[in-house]
Amino acid sequence: MVDIKITENILDLTDCFSLASDPACGGMASFVGTVRNHTKGKSVTRLEYECYESMAIKEIRKITDKAISLFLVKNIVVHHRTGILFPGDAAVIIVVSDGHRNAVFDACSFMIENIKKTVPIWKKEIFEDGEEWVSAHP
Repeated sequence: MVDIKITENILDLTDCFSLASDPACGGMASFVGTVRNHTKGKSVTRLEYECYESMAIKEIRKITDKAISLFLVKNIVVHHRTGILFPGDAAVIIVVSDGHRNAVFDACSFMIENIKKTVPIWKKEIFEDGEEWVSAHP
């Protein structure tokens, strides 16, 4: 099972765990990316995420297919926010489930690293004294 969602609504970790829950799976790993209140010595007041949604979903699907192929995991949930987020808000949630812990940890790490590299979701950091578009890998 793969569930991919891009939304301006608040992400719900419980919903993601429910979607990935499977009685055949004994292991579940998750990653929650949240907005930090600082970067490079500056206070961050908010982030603004923009996205080319249809392409982003297509790219995330490619990454999930690759993760399933490489790690033989059964379920992957990826929910990503767009719009305005404030420090502490969840920007992305990834949950992977399967029968073995090593596979779910590896697949979860693979998912976030590749999402940040290839998915067309951009963020602008808003500071008290300015703003800046940032790349996924500064």
